Amino acid sequence: MMTEISLNILDIAQNSVSAHANLIEISVEINQKIDLLTIKINDNGCGMTAEQAKNAQDPFYTTRTTRKVGLGIPFFKQAALSCGGSFNLESAPGKGTKIEAVFRLTHIDRMPLGDITSTMYSLVTFNPDIDFLYTYRVDDKSFLLDTKELRCILQDVPLSDPQVASFIRDYLKENHTEVNGSFYF
Repeated sequence: MMTEISLNILDIAQNSVSAHANLIEISVEINQKIDLLTIKINDNGCGMTAEQAKNAQDPFYTTRTTRKVGLGIPFFKQAALSCGGSFNLESAPGKGTKIEAVFRLTHIDRMPLGDITSTMYSLVTFNPDIDFLYTYRVDDKSFLLDTKELRCILQDVPLSDPQVASFIRDYLKENHTEVNGSFYF
């Protein structure tokens, strides 16, 4: 099943929302020199016990009642491992969860990153009360979207306001284009 990594990021970030996180940090780092794509997703949600963290990596375990399998974290882990990468999940009750997936950038089986711009736009605008710290880096170029900083500037104007949402979408698109250059990852 071919999909995009950005959809896995969306699914895992939604897990963070469900875990009552009020800060979700997402980092996408592409290093062409060492042929790696590294994705980190950290939250300050309720966290998991060691057993829950182990179960979260099993596709046949889920706490959801609407389906019998949980695919987000297991699929993300398998995607990283299947292309010569690695996967790590750390969590503790009351401490939140940290996930790191590393992919060989040029591996033939690596899924494309996909539309990370739309993923981040959706996360920010559909969860206006959660702070997102998003970092996107390609080699020596990078940019940051910090919703806490935006909130300070905007004061009482919500991130879901149509003009603000449009600004966020344009900011993400323009900066991704500038950082990516002519490459599609």
